[in-house]
Amino acid sequence: MSSEKFMENVKWIDDLKIRGGWGQTGNQSGLGSFSYLASYNINRQQWFGEGHDSNALPTRSQSSLSNPELTWETTSQTDIGIDISMFNNRLRFSADWYYKRTSDMLMWITLPTGSAAANSLPFNGGVMINKGWEFTINSHNIATKDFTWNTDFNISFNRNKLESLKLTQIYYAAKTTDFVNESVVRNTPGKPLGSFWGYISDGVDPETGELMYRDVNGDGMVSASDRTYIGDPNPDFTFGLTNTFSYKGFNLSILIQGSYGNDVYNVGRMETEGMYDGKNQSTRVLERWRVPGQVTDVPKAGFEMHNSSYFLEDGSYIRLKDVSLSYDFPRSLIKKLHLTRLMPYISATNLLTLTKYKGMDPEVNQNGNSGAVQGLDWGTYPLCKSFSIGLKVEF
Repeated sequence: MSSEKFMENVKWIDDLKIRGGWGQTGNQSGLGSFSYLASYNINRQQWFGEGHDSNALPTRSQSSLSNPELTWETTSQTDIGIDISMFNNRLRFSADWYYKRTSDMLMWITLPTGSAAANSLPFNGGVMINKGWEFTINSHNIATKDFTWNTDFNISFNRNKLESLKLTQIYYAAKTTDFVNESVVRNTPGKPLGSFWGYISDGVDPETGELMYRDVNGDGMVSASDRTYIGDPNPDFTFGLTNTFSYKGFNLSILIQGSYGNDVYNVGRMETEGMYDGKNQSTRVLERWRVPGQVTDVPKAGFEMHNSSYFLEDGSYIRLKDVSLSYDFPRSLIKKLHLTRLMPYISATNLLTLTKYKGMDPEVNQNGNSGAVQGLDWGTYPLCKSFSIGLKVEF
């Protein structure tokens, strides 16, 4: 059956499109203009003044090593998608599958102590895979002379995996408190980027008040070899939902946004519930273990603290991200003012967040836009709630 004949038989489909694409892009983010060259520091020697040699010469010290093989990292991406318009274009649906492979990842390798003046070297050292699905739905729910209601919904499922690394096969990152001084992120091939690493906590021992750490390897004792992967900062999916209403010049837009399945490591709780120094503590420590036999979820003061699942939390959330209300004055009322548009508006962002996360904001990362370290909260400043009022005027 031809495509034209098919479209004639399926009356409720207005348009059907299948897309596909492939491309490559380069990236040099994080590198300077001459990162492949060795650099030196020139120290000027002062020749005048007491105690200085009148024949002193400038000295030169190496600050970085050269890497003539350094190049941009390359990302190859394949996309396959479908677009469908239905019911006289009142409903539009899009689905996309993508596969993105980044090779020659730009990384920094740590050099052995004393091997050179520089302690690190940029090089192309890894391959990472990102793949997933994205779905979008646009709906014109109601469309009358005075009232309209439109809905836009999108949801994304992304999975990433570090496929291979050159030279060093394990990279530890994100040390937590000075008291613990352990890295809570372990990046290695076969695992999602930014995976959390530490002990599995099995609650508080009622007899001693200590946190019970799991003997993962079964050797009868708890040691550093019992550390394992305890969480993943990458969400199972993220979504956004926007509803737009219009009625006789009034316009209301509501955006709800969320994430599900991502873990957050709450380093702030190590400081405010650790009870290891004189810092102010949260009221949660009032529930701490005090006497043998007491059953509680909070260990005793001075317990043996490590990076563990005790401080790992579910970072899933639903947020009322943006609400805006405006009124567009009719042209008949403003033409005497020689205006083509007069629209006062009020908007608010981050109004409400529903989450089980104990910190100030689940949508945080201590390390900013770092891909290697995600979902780390060490008292990171939360997204602020804001309100604005304005007036849009067009002449």
